[in-house]
Amino acid sequence: MARIAGVDIPRKKRGAISLTYIYGIGRNNALQILESAGIDPNKKVDDWDDKEITMIRNIINEQFKVEGSLRSEVQMNIKRLMDIGSYRGIRHRIGLPLRGQKTKNNARTRKGKKKTVANKKKATK
Repeated sequence: MARIAGVDIPRKKRGAISLTYIYGIGRNNALQILESAGIDPNKKVDDWDDKEITMIRNIINEQFKVEGSLRSEVQMNIKRLMDIGSYRGIRHRIGLPLRGQKTKNNARTRKGKKKTVANKKKATK
């Protein structure tokens, strides 16, 4: 496996797909990186030589914030929202969706497993 930005990217896949295994690089950025390095996006990672891998590493280090630094920046942004008490920060803190979604029926990914609430028993006469 080729190791770029601390990630082992798959060797059997095309270069454009393989670079997306790095956190912070999507399809468009992967194509842009390969174009600026002068590498065919359809070329498999196995076929890259050391010079091409070095060029890709340099481009990623110079132009992109990836992996650990990007993850920490995202976490700091979320923490800042929570500290200033914004609406989005409060939604983060209590674990609810924060982009206007309804929560009556769905939102199970954010809310977690369903918690059943028992009905009150009716008083007998």
